[in-house]
Amino acid sequence: MAASTISADHLCVGYGKHPVVSGVNLELQPGSLLVLIGTNGSGKSTLLKTLAGLITPVHGDLHVLGEHAGKLPTRVAYLPQHPVSSHTLPLRVKDVVAMGRFAHLGLLKRASSVDREIVITSMRRTGIHEHSEKPIRDLSGGQQQRTHLAQVLARQAEILLLDEPTAGLDINGRTAVADLIASERARGVTVVMATHELADAEQATSVMLLAQRVVAMGTPQEALRDEYLRECFGFTQPH
Repeated sequence: MAASTISADHLCVGYGKHPVVSGVNLELQPGSLLVLIGTNGSGKSTLLKTLAGLITPVHGDLHVLGEHAGKLPTRVAYLPQHPVSSHTLPLRVKDVVAMGRFAHLGLLKRASSVDREIVITSMRRTGIHEHSEKPIRDLSGGQQQRTHLAQVLARQAEILLLDEPTAGLDINGRTAVADLIASERARGVTVVMATHELADAEQATSVMLLAQRVVAMGTPQEALRDEYLRECFGFTQPH
């Protein structure tokens, strides 16, 4: 079996000394998809930020590609729930996507033809290429989401951490995101995705239901049982 890409043992995530979710245990392999499901405030974003190295674990052990989280920026890409690409600046779509190469280039290295081709390919994969010259502030919410997803793909990372990547997308956009995730997994990328949509979990290797604690963890069939869904959402899964 390949070495784990993400491993966590009795991990507690939160802010400062204030825990949000405790008892997180993970052992993810290359090509796996972990879907985090819960309502707003359930701890999904906090866990993703911890995996990305943006906040420090309250306690417990966490290793990402064998290192402490945040130590390998070229190999881990994170899509936040509300990406910041200042709408006060005249940033074009291609400028935002090109930011995905910054971790590889550093402060001084200029983008090469290979970097530019990666940016173009990433825009094509998310269907935003035809808008590449447009200011991002002129795009719809769904088009902006596709732009930020292209930025993440341009990192060409081994781990993708996606916070609500289908937010603001119609059914075609959601299908396109699912296809992108499938193609990334096929090349061995580990994907961790936060969502509140049960349909996003259909292709998951494992599902974690969160409600400021780990309600359930397992395959979609194991985790998405009615009693667990009631605890998270207050409703049962339609049959």
